[in-house]
Amino acid sequence: MNIHINQQPFSMPDVATITDALAAFGAKPPFAVALNGQFVARGEHASKVLAAGDKLDVVSPVAGG
Repeated sequence: MNIHINQQPFSMPDVATITDALAAFGAKPPFAVALNGQFVARGEHASKVLAAGDKLDVVSPVAGG
């Protein structure tokens, strides 16, 4: 199936979780994740199954002032 991570297309197996997608993307903690615009808690990443066309946003905190 095809999904988008930070607006980049990714091909994933038909049964993939957010954890699988983050590994394919190479995300390094710390980060927050939104699935189709909705925040997903870290504890739900391994159980949340993705569907074709889903959009993941992976956001890292930025320090500064």
